[in-house]
Amino acid sequence: MRFTLSSTALSNKLSALSKVINSKNALPILGDFVFEITDNVLYLTASDSENVMKTQMELTESDGNSRFAIGNHDLLEAVKGFSEQPITFDVNQEQNIVKISYQNGLFSLPIESADEFPMAQPVSEYAHAITIPNAILAENINRSIFATAQDELRPVMNGIYFDLTADCLAVVASDGHKLVRNKIYTIKSDQPAAFILPKKPANLLRNLLGKDGGDVIIRFDERNAEVNYGDGTIQCRLIEGRYPNYNSVIPQSNPNELRTDRLGLLAALRRVQPFANDSSNLIRFHVEGTTLQLDAEDYDFSKTATERMTCEYNGQPMSIGFKGSSFIEVLSNFDCPEVIIQLADPSRAGLVLPSEQPENQDVLMLMMPMLIND
Repeated sequence: MRFTLSSTALSNKLSALSKVINSKNALPILGDFVFEITDNVLYLTASDSENVMKTQMELTESDGNSRFAIGNHDLLEAVKGFSEQPITFDVNQEQNIVKISYQNGLFSLPIESADEFPMAQPVSEYAHAITIPNAILAENINRSIFATAQDELRPVMNGIYFDLTADCLAVVASDGHKLVRNKIYTIKSDQPAAFILPKKPANLLRNLLGKDGGDVIIRFDERNAEVNYGDGTIQCRLIEGRYPNYNSVIPQSNPNELRTDRLGLLAALRRVQPFANDSSNLIRFHVEGTTLQLDAEDYDFSKTATERMTCEYNGQPMSIGFKGSSFIEVLSNFDCPEVIIQLADPSRAGLVLPSEQPENQDVLMLMMPMLIND
């Protein structure tokens, strides 16, 4: 059986699929790409057993239908170096070998039967569905994924929570110290539904999305989800369990409001943070009038740092402690010129908001305070 296709198109597809494959697999065939040729279309599949990625591409020509598996590493390295040109696969399934010829040469690789490749668990026919613009999903995953946890005892915190209600779709992530909540008002449902997307498929999606327009359709039931984007699909196993009530930790009224330049504060924190204690990473924020002062200290090594910057503040003078590295992450995941920091008192969570909300969205990030010794 023979088929011909574009080298760069194949390289791009295989490179995207390869990110789902683990370096070590319980089943050797999970280190393979599955090729399936049907009616002049090539369907490509890769998996790590919990996540399955599929994509397709038109063939220049083919003389039949076939299905086989081929090791990912050697094939990917070989086609990566090709300039744009047609390459031809000659598949001999009796000898379990494929010969791949191109402009200046050829190489051959062993193939395996694709029948051994594990199939993904299909999503129930009664699954819920969300249709979301490609760019908005990419933007929300990018904005949220840094706040997910690495917690073996509470696995529900290790993913991104999608909470569909009658008012909006809320996209939430938290590790217990910081929290991100994005509300998308254009997506809502009279039938509430929710799921927790694990970190790996979320990372795969954010690398694939945002490059073109169109919508993404997410179908999900209690255990599995199927994400259809452009010419590809990701099927994944969801994190099971009840996500904490994130609304209960978001303060409803933080009367002290500080507005300042986001990049200026980010740069100041990066300069001060190396002087903080390594174990606590505590930075003291003291705000009074039009001045925000940042202090870091590590008395074990006789290190201290102080930096002041201007701000707009309409509250009582206050000193509050935050974890420096977490605050840097929060500021890095906004793209607005200024941020608004809303505070109540040194023992309550602080809210960080963009100076301008994205259209039809409401973005909020929360930081839990740290105890400071006055």
